Amino acid sequence: MIVIENGSTDRTLEIAETLAVDRPQLRVISKPWADYGGALAAGLKAATGTLVVNFDVDYYDTHFLERAEKLLAEGDAAIVVASKTAPGAVDKRPWLRRLLTAGFTTALRVGFGLPVSDAHGMKVMRRATVAPIADGCKMRGSLFDVELVLRAGRLGIAVAEIPAIVEERRPPRTAVWKRSIESMRGLLKLRILLWRETRSARGARLGATSGAPAHQE
Repeated sequence: MIVIENGSTDRTLEIAETLAVDRPQLRVISKPWADYGGALAAGLKAATGTLVVNFDVDYYDTHFLERAEKLLAEGDAAIVVASKTAPGAVDKRPWLRRLLTAGFTTALRVGFGLPVSDAHGMKVMRRATVAPIADGCKMRGSLFDVELVLRAGRLGIAVAEIPAIVEERRPPRTAVWKRSIESMRGLLKLRILLWRETRSARGARLGATSGAPAHQE
């Protein structure tokens, strides 16, 4: 188990390091700045297992882990996400949070071709497949794992989902309106990034085609 502490102002790091003293299976990595995506990237890089499990400290479910492991073993998927909006999901958060999630995931599916109904939150992934994709991700913050799932889908890598049960145990630390603005800005930045990459790749293919020698009989 790898705990990535990033910029916390409470006793998270102290408690994690105390627990790790007599638990060799627990590793603690500390980052001086608060960056959700940076923490995920660091965890993926440090992981050594065949499967990588991503749980937020306040959003975890061992039953999801068991179901996801079984799904990965039986199918071709390399990523299994816990979806807050898939059929069968139960979202007990306040209506405004649910509305924000619905709008965000709709934008991802319509504007980006997201292969599943959610991308942010708990995941179980095949490390050998996902680690190289993570190395190429440019976004940080809350859009890192969104970019990761999108890039996997664009490469033809199968992504599966399991409906999740979500219940808020504490108020969000960032105001909903502020998070909405940050999310929209992030999606715009990601859209431009992927569009430029697609345009550059298309230009490279056209250049290679036009530069090929003519074939003569």
